[in-house]
Amino acid sequence: MLTYTPPSLHLHLHLHRYPHSTTISSSLHHHPNHPTTTAPDPVLRIHNSKTTSFLHHRQPATTTTNETKNPPQEYENDHHHHRDSEDKPKTPPHILPPQEKQNILEMSLVTKRGPQFPGSIYANSLPSLQSVIQTQNEDDEDDEEVMIRRALDIRRKVTAEVFKAAMKKGKFGITYSTNLVNRLPDFIDHVMIEAAALKRSPEFKDSTFNLRAKLVIDHSNVVPLIRWLKHNNLSYPKIAKLICMSKGNLDSIRRLVEWLKTVYVKGEFLGATLLKSGDDILHRSLEELDEIVDYLESNGVRRDWIGFVISRCPRLLSYSMEEVKTRVDFYLNMGMNENDFGTMVFDYPGVLGYFTLEEMNQKVNYLKEFGLSTEDVGKLLAFRPQLMGCSIEERWKPLVKYLYYLGISRDGMRRMLTIKPMIFCFNFEATIAPKVQFFRDIGVREDAIGNMLVKFPPLLTYSLHKKIRPVVIYLMTKAGVTEKDIGKVIALGPELLGCNIAKTLEVNVKYFLSLGIRVRQLGEMIGDFPKLLRYKVDLLYPKYQYLRRTMVRPLQDVIEFPRFFSYSLEERIIPRHKIMVENRVNFKLRYMLACTDEEFNQRVADKVERRRRFESGRMDDAVSGSQMAEGTLGKTASSSLSS
Repeated sequence: MLTYTPPSLHLHLHLHRYPHSTTISSSLHHHPNHPTTTAPDPVLRIHNSKTTSFLHHRQPATTTTNETKNPPQEYENDHHHHRDSEDKPKTPPHILPPQEKQNILEMSLVTKRGPQFPGSIYANSLPSLQSVIQTQNEDDEDDEEVMIRRALDIRRKVTAEVFKAAMKKGKFGITYSTNLVNRLPDFIDHVMIEAAALKRSPEFKDSTFNLRAKLVIDHSNVVPLIRWLKHNNLSYPKIAKLICMSKGNLDSIRRLVEWLKTVYVKGEFLGATLLKSGDDILHRSLEELDEIVDYLESNGVRRDWIGFVISRCPRLLSYSMEEVKTRVDFYLNMGMNENDFGTMVFDYPGVLGYFTLEEMNQKVNYLKEFGLSTEDVGKLLAFRPQLMGCSIEERWKPLVKYLYYLGISRDGMRRMLTIKPMIFCFNFEATIAPKVQFFRDIGVREDAIGNMLVKFPPLLTYSLHKKIRPVVIYLMTKAGVTEKDIGKVIALGPELLGCNIAKTLEVNVKYFLSLGIRVRQLGEMIGDFPKLLRYKVDLLYPKYQYLRRTMVRPLQDVIEFPRFFSYSLEERIIPRHKIMVENRVNFKLRYMLACTDEEFNQRVADKVERRRRFESGRMDDAVSGSQMAEGTLGKTASSSLSS
């Protein structure tokens, strides 16, 4: 494709090809009526339009050197082409390539052009924007649309530069200004449109675009607003998004930020609260927002909690008053009082605003399928409102199916749900299944796992690697529990997995070892009664002292019956020991303590009766023996007398 070359550029091209073909000095050394002479030390320069036309006028008559008399063929062609173009009538130039059109468009639209100096010919030699547009095909609408889009892009760049200049004047850094402006395409367009509209005003009819854009930016007070938002701990991405959301009404941002401060929203949450409250939050009246806050406060949400609730659930501000009342009544109708409702919203603000009413009803109905009443569900949600954030299909149904596979009935699931509802918020594949597999690996029977989980549901909330595994290792290495018994110990006493090793388990182990109990014997005691290690030493010591000093029992009795430490000293051990002393009977610790009062009294009565029978039997035997002895003596005496 042919490219258009302005006539004034022919000389420039020629001088680049043949730098020694023509030597032209300053205009002070030449005159149109004088013959051309060769200067010894010529001064070369780029010519302006006047000197260029003078050169073209004098070039055919100037023959100073052999090279100018016999120019190369290439220069001849260029020279003849130029001369032919002067003789022929002017015709529209050829269609320019896209890159040249882009360059011309930029030169025509940017307001700050490069400096022009005497002797420069590039800017003067470029065709005007109007001539470029006229040379295009008038029927080519796509090409015209492309040109318009490019013109708008250039205007946006100019507006962005004006905005950066205003930011610089406001003492902002270059990097901060650049990053912020790059995130403000909508506001840049707003400034560009407003600046273009100012041209219709007679006052700004002859003003430049830069001046009009600067006036729009200054009048909007956007730079002081940015400074104020930055002072309130808003990052530049949040500031940019807020400015774009305002749609030119920047005063609404400051008005809403000031209102959020009155309801105790902290500075680090201002930006997130504004951005997540909805697109129309900047256009809502403060009276509507105050009405929502007053209604929540009247239903148990304290005034100093409002900021926390709004910052965690900004969507509340986008709801109408009727919508807020409907959501609040949904929970109050389940039997919650104001205190329960207020604490529930404070614990998990999303329970009030993140879910649709349909989703909330579905979750409540699903919880009722475990056998809970409406009031029970209300208490459950008041205690653990995070349940409302769980998905039925993705979280609850897979967990219920897995628990049923472990042999847990619906009643067991209801117990787990009421005691530790957080279990139903877990992903069972990542949290529960690895723990169950660990219990299998240490020897807990399959049919005991379900019972263990129902017995102590908090077990599933403990960390496997930070809590459960370290306790198991400690029991096997320090407390004497054998590998054979560890599964039974965990199944019978899963509460041990919740004990602190340093503060509870280790203290108890050291105490029992100090009594003279060997590690192997302690392991057997824990196997028989895993709860042994959960008691405080302050409660164990008085019982042991009473056993050894008052009851005068050997240590072996405690080793054989470690449950002795589980009974109350004042309410069971001392009263029954007194009964045994009064009735002069004695039992092993197992028969003395592991029974009800009626059973114990019956055992004492039986023991006393057996002793009475035994003693009465010995007396009868003694009487009959004495009578036999007297009869023998009488016979002996009579026989002796007769003889």
